[in-house]
Amino acid sequence: MFDWLSWFTRLDNSKIFSLVLFFGAFCGIVIWLFSNRRRGERLESYKNIPFLDDDQPGGSAASSRKVKDNERNDD
Repeated sequence: MFDWLSWFTRLDNSKIFSLVLFFGAFCGIVIWLFSNRRRGERLESYKNIPFLDDDQPGGSAASSRKVKDNERNDD
C-alpha cells in the first residue's frame, strides 16, 4: 500500500525532490518580495539600520520611528 514511500528512501530521488522543493520556495519568496512596491520600499529602508550611529541625537530613534511607521502603513 505504501510502496510509493520507498521512492523517498533512495538518496537519488530525495535529492531531486528536495532541490525542486527548495527552488520552488525560493521562487515563491522572490515573487512575494517583488509583488508589492510598498513592501519592497520598506525592506529597502531596513538595509541601513546597522549603519545608523547611536551617538547622533535623534539618529536611531528617528529612524526606528520611521521603520515602525512604514510597518504600520504596510499592514
